[in-house]
Amino acid sequence: MTFDDLLGLSNRELAATLAEGHAIDPSALDDTQYQGVSLGLPGWVVSLTWLTFMKTFHRDPETGRLRGWNVRLRQDGVDAPCVPRQKGGEPVTFGHYEVVHAPAEPGLLIDYGRGRNAAWDPIRRVRDPLVAIEEGDATVLLGWSWVDLGFAIPTPSYFALRLDGPLSHRA
Repeated sequence: MTFDDLLGLSNRELAATLAEGHAIDPSALDDTQYQGVSLGLPGWVVSLTWLTFMKTFHRDPETGRLRGWNVRLRQDGVDAPCVPRQKGGEPVTFGHYEVVHAPAEPGLLIDYGRGRNAAWDPIRRVRDPLVAIEEGDATVLLGWSWVDLGFAIPTPSYFALRLDGPLSHRA
């Protein structure tokens, strides 16, 4: 299955694809960035937020932990190059996270509760299981968001990621 194939799937098909996904070697994500596309949300939600974004992964040399952040992109379309929105000459970042092994999933877990987010920021409750579409290949990934309130609250929010290249900016 390709990145473009993921874009046309229903939420039911995305859930099945996520369940059939493959584990990701965390080191394959070290110092990379991915173009992301929001999937599964109603069009009006996407129009108020964004369709495309960048998700980054950085191996922190001090702690050895794999962490990352989202980058707001100009909304030029799925097939356009990733062009970060800027503020003060720096990319606009949000939703910092740490990547850990998913306890009950085949892949990894993006944990916003472990990221550098303000204590009051509701994103701290979000968790994203993340799997590879093809076994042993981290170029196309699929994720899904749920909210952790001591129990899981599912959301209709999925996202597809395709490798954009090496990490270009550290936040």
